[in-house]
Amino acid sequence: MTEEKELSYKEAIEKAGSAITRFPVIKIQDVPLMSHIAYNWDSIWAFRPDPSDLLIATYPKAGLDLLKKMDPPRLIKTHLPFKLVPPAFWENKCKAIYVARNAKDNLVSYYYFDLMNKTQPEPGPFAGYIHKFMTGELSWGSWYDHVKGYWMEREKKNILYLFYEDMKENPRREVERIMRYLDLSLSDEVISQIVELTSFKNMKDNPMANYSCIPSPVFDQSISPFMRKGEVGDWKNHFSPEQTKIFDEDYEKQMKDVNIPFRSLI
Repeated sequence: MTEEKELSYKEAIEKAGSAITRFPVIKIQDVPLMSHIAYNWDSIWAFRPDPSDLLIATYPKAGLDLLKKMDPPRLIKTHLPFKLVPPAFWENKCKAIYVARNAKDNLVSYYYFDLMNKTQPEPGPFAGYIHKFMTGELSWGSWYDHVKGYWMEREKKNILYLFYEDMKENPRREVERIMRYLDLSLSDEVISQIVELTSFKNMKDNPMANYSCIPSPVFDQSISPFMRKGEVGDWKNHFSPEQTKIFDEDYEKQMKDVNIPFRSLI
């Protein structure tokens, strides 16, 4: 490997902070991943979790290099599609929670993230970004393959499949679902505290969640804050009627083989 290929994620971020470098994407099993992830793919694929580890997966940053130094049980977050999750997670019967968001809101949120994240590929104009989203040309690949992959494996792999819109509508109900899935027993007071602390407003003001510690040459939050709006249906402020029509027709074709109960698409 070249010296560039041996950079850790932390080193790559620091390098990007000084050089403002947008990482190129490299395909792993036809999924576009940022180069610093692709260059370390062998070690990521070989990662052996502890059975007590909990995997949290969403469609768009995987950083498994630090996990080897942490003691289990660990909370491991990934944006990898199902087919790229290291198989040891399923071999060790780790629990996994997947959070899905409706396609249009996810697209808009990802677009603003790519605008402010100077390590991600250049997003270009919004109209072109819609096309990239529809064809799976963005980092982490196709949203359609991502949400369908975890959905179709949720029963065989004991994956708790949650929806962003449900969490916004009734966060306490979803926290209780997670509690039961993890075989935990929490008091009403603790559940209420969890709901309060994980509200969008509190997380937006929390340096541990809003990424305000990331230097501005990397995350330029003057363009868009990391925690932007968190609203359901914000896509309506961005899609033109023609774009909506084209997107909806394509959505029907790509999702015809599954019946995932997404909301707020119309």
